[in-house]
Amino acid sequence: MFESLYDVLEASNVNFVGCVSDESRFDFAIVYTSHFFGKPLVVCMQTGRSAPLCADDLRDTDILRSRFQVSDSQALEELGTLLRSRLPSLEMQDQY
Repeated sequence: MFESLYDVLEASNVNFVGCVSDESRFDFAIVYTSHFFGKPLVVCMQTGRSAPLCADDLRDTDILRSRFQVSDSQALEELGTLLRSRLPSLEMQDQY
């Protein structure tokens, strides 16, 4: 019926981060794993939206805008600052 692509059990570190500014509130879980080519899985606890991201991905604000549905430019900048302080920078890796 299904072709198995992967079935991995991994002990991971999770960083729960909550903060507030004058305009925004952020509640995220950052799951540090080696499963997504070393990129942590970033989960918005408010919306359930998630994406594997590294600090290098945050150079493009459209990634945050689309993945987490953040439309306000101030909130987008604040979110980028928050995540850059928590996510590792990774060199480009071959995926296959």
